[in-house]
Amino acid sequence: MTAPTIGVLALQGDFEAHAAVLRRLGADPREVRTPTDLDGLDGLVIPGGESTTITLGIEREGLAEPLRALASAGTPVLGTCAGLIVLDRDHLGVLDVTTRRNAFGRQLASFEADLAIDALGGAPLHAVFIRAPWVEDRGAEVEVLAEVDGHPVAIRQGNVVAVAFHPELAEDDRLHEWLLDRAAARSASTARAEIRRVA
Repeated sequence: MTAPTIGVLALQGDFEAHAAVLRRLGADPREVRTPTDLDGLDGLVIPGGESTTITLGIEREGLAEPLRALASAGTPVLGTCAGLIVLDRDHLGVLDVTTRRNAFGRQLASFEADLAIDALGGAPLHAVFIRAPWVEDRGAEVEVLAEVDGHPVAIRQGNVVAVAFHPELAEDDRLHEWLLDRAAARSASTARAEIRRVA
């Protein structure tokens, strides 16, 4: 079976750590810097970092519309920390949410917490929050997966999951496994559709 090709937006931020997790799980990570890097992807990670710098890079490289098209086509996407901000209404508009930057405070206010995320099953997920955002407002199609002090910090809308923390820094791969599972399911569905079309 061919390893899924998962893009990691590599304009700035913690993209190398995400690539290492994906590689360990048997995926073929690809650094994404230009629109052509999106061709043939089975999934995409938008990592943490500086949301302003990432957004400027997206604009500079002409990535905004291709990223929106990728998500709207059903490709599974995982956004983490700054990735949550980049996906919101005020940036790419992929998610029907607004976010607050540095909502829990600056670097010195970083913290860790165990989050019960039913969609992932098993034990609570250990989450590392660094200058983390939270979701201020959300549309009806946005499902809240976890909260901290009443503020959504993990959400899902269709094929997109976005979290306010850094799963690549914890020894729990379930969010990356979710991405790979969704990528495999989508590939299988596409293959079945192609078989029906040819038949």
